[in-house]
Amino acid sequence: MSIVKVIEVIASSEKGIEDALQNAVTEVSKTIRNIDSVWLKDTKVHVKDGKIISYGVICKVSFRISDEI
Repeated sequence: MSIVKVIEVIASSEKGIEDALQNAVTEVSKTIRNIDSVWLKDTKVHVKDGKIISYGVICKVSFRISDEI
């Protein structure tokens, strides 16, 4: 039987939304195994002097809980 856990994370990037999502997956992968999917919950941009300076995402990461030790 598989159990799936979901955590919510926030990540950012100066390059774009896709890069911010990749940053979220990269960081979560450092401590979490068996990632199945990422759901993009919300996005935002930071603006300075009328220009976008960074992109932020709030996402939910789902992963399978392993019963192996």
